[in-house]
Amino acid sequence: MTQAVRHDAMRARNLALVLGEVSARGSVTRAALAEITGLAKTTVSKLIADLIEAGLVVETGIVRAGERGRPGMEVRVSGLSVAAIGLEINVDYLAAHVVDLSRSIRLRRTQPVDNRLASPGDVIANLQHLALSAVDEAVDIGLRVVGGVLAVPGTVDLATGTVRRAPNLGWRDVPLLSLLRMPFPMRVDNEANLAALGELWFGAGHRDFLHVSGEIGVGAGLVVRGELFRGFRGFAGELGHVVVSPGGPPCHCGGQGCLERYAGQDALLSAAGLAPTTPSSGPGRDAARLPTYPPTPSVPEQGPGWPAPAVSNSPSTPGRPGAGIAELLRRLEAGDSDALAACERAGWALGIALTSAVNLVDPERIVLGGIYAPLFPWIGGVVAETLAARLGEMREVVPSVEVSRLGTEAAPLGAAGQVIQQIIADPAGLLNA
Repeated sequence: MTQAVRHDAMRARNLALVLGEVSARGSVTRAALAEITGLAKTTVSKLIADLIEAGLVVETGIVRAGERGRPGMEVRVSGLSVAAIGLEINVDYLAAHVVDLSRSIRLRRTQPVDNRLASPGDVIANLQHLALSAVDEAVDIGLRVVGGVLAVPGTVDLATGTVRRAPNLGWRDVPLLSLLRMPFPMRVDNEANLAALGELWFGAGHRDFLHVSGEIGVGAGLVVRGELFRGFRGFAGELGHVVVSPGGPPCHCGGQGCLERYAGQDALLSAAGLAPTTPSSGPGRDAARLPTYPPTPSVPEQGPGWPAPAVSNSPSTPGRPGAGIAELLRRLEAGDSDALAACERAGWALGIALTSAVNLVDPERIVLGGIYAPLFPWIGGVVAETLAARLGEMREVVPSVEVSRLGTEAAPLGAAGQVIQQIIADPAGLLNA
């Protein structure tokens, strides 16, 4: 290795070290950075100058007494120049979110559209138009989008960006990344995993939790000590295809009685007497084929010493629910019996599936996102009661059930957040581009 190569590698490590500390601490002086990192003050000053020139760091303009009695100018991550875009393909909508380097959401764009059984080329064409329009708007407000990630409801080969299986879209082995033409690097990832990362970086900030994304399908992402657990092949988290009734209706995945046939958006709307927001297709889509549920969850009452279910009732999502869910919410608020029963049985089925997940991975808490966020007042309690009844004998503490602050925005935010994390971990890659 030549001296020049060694110098470049050391500079890259030091840039990442300094930017990482600035990002973690919010704002900090150069003198404090020198003490924290162990780098010389002159080295820190040069690195900060490079980061300022690249638009990654900005001086706050706040002067305070320095650590050794000298005045010091604080610096922080800049939200004025560099940004990332998070894209999402879901069954009944497309989304694009632009987030700047300080993790402020600058643009939100959502397009309702029926993607069920649509050709990947048509879906990508629509998504690309939405994304490029958002990028143009970002440029107009002074932002430079340097990368993006696309969230998809299916299993993804991360190395190639190929969607191996997306049952609710009807896709198999689709080379999605090669179809998407954007003027910056892109990656493709699973929607539920990205939603969990969105909750980690933009939500409540818990470091140990299982995030459940409720959409047409149902996915889950497990975060352990601030890191996403993907599984051996990266396909972990397919909670929607956990079987809750072996003799239940057929599912698009090829199985029977899967959770999403009872707690997915289509199942919820059908059970409430509402037409699904996208055309039905595939086996077992009519609500009449769903098994009959008892009016209340068929679980034993809590006995002495059983932990009471912990439910957080904080305000839910800033995201806007689709027309079908909006109508379901209206009926729930009006006390409609069919709507209430639909949510009760969905919560019961979700509690059954999550009982298995808790026994297997032992999360500290469960966060309900996607459509479950606005529906939380009618679903969260049933989920918590079912968990408590089924886990109470085995566990002194049952995971709390909480509502996501992000709702349906979690996946595109997690997608954009991945790019931001990459920039902070390797700012030299952007400076040298």
